[in-house]
Amino acid sequence: MLIADIEQEIVEEFEMFGDDWEGKYEHLIELGKSLPKIQDQYKTDDRIIKGCQSKVWLHSELKDGKVIYTADSDAIITKGMVALMIRVLSDQTPEQILKADLGFIDTIGLKEHLSPTRANGLVSMIKQMKLDAMALSQKN
Repeated sequence: MLIADIEQEIVEEFEMFGDDWEGKYEHLIELGKSLPKIQDQYKTDDRIIKGCQSKVWLHSELKDGKVIYTADSDAIITKGMVALMIRVLSDQTPEQILKADLGFIDTIGLKEHLSPTRANGLVSMIKQMKLDAMALSQKN
């Protein structure tokens, strides 16, 4: 599925909640529960995303020309945020990931409803995922 199609799916999901941010946060938490779990061997300090207030571990690998992400976090909202990003970016080529503008984040109003530290963490998360994609594209 194309990144744009996945983003549209997410926008439609969040639109169902209207202006109910409590419902949107609950949805985000539920998404976090379905996060593809990172294997314990990858929960190392070198895989912690810098710039996130809570701990977020991210593992990226290339399989059949596509980047596969797994992650975990010690905070439930952050776990939901990384689950959202994995849903959009995982199983895409490095080139598609690097070109993705991720406009759905603004469309659903996520950044404006996060604390400044969480919003910075989201930016750091995206930056790390794109850096990993770039590094993996060099190995290809």
